[in-house]
Amino acid sequence: MKEVVAKRLVELRGEASREETAQAIGISVSALQMYENAQRVPKDSIKVRIANHFKRTVQEIFFDTEQHEMCSLSDQVKNSNRKEVG
Repeated sequence: MKEVVAKRLVELRGEASREETAQAIGISVSALQMYENAQRVPKDSIKVRIANHFKRTVQEIFFDTEQHEMCSLSDQVKNSNRKEVG
């Protein structure tokens, strides 16, 4: 999962330099580099600052947004148990 987050951070940064991005977020360049290289995961307060900077939610950046197989199966079972009214 760290690798997925790292990739998202690099994509969100786009053409901006690490220096200007780190300064805007209020973290060191080395911290941002570690996040982008999947060496570290930021603490929650930093996650909020990163999300605010990129105008995204913490969920969008740091948590899996793809539905898991078990969730898909659960949805299929729920939908198959519904009866049409009318």
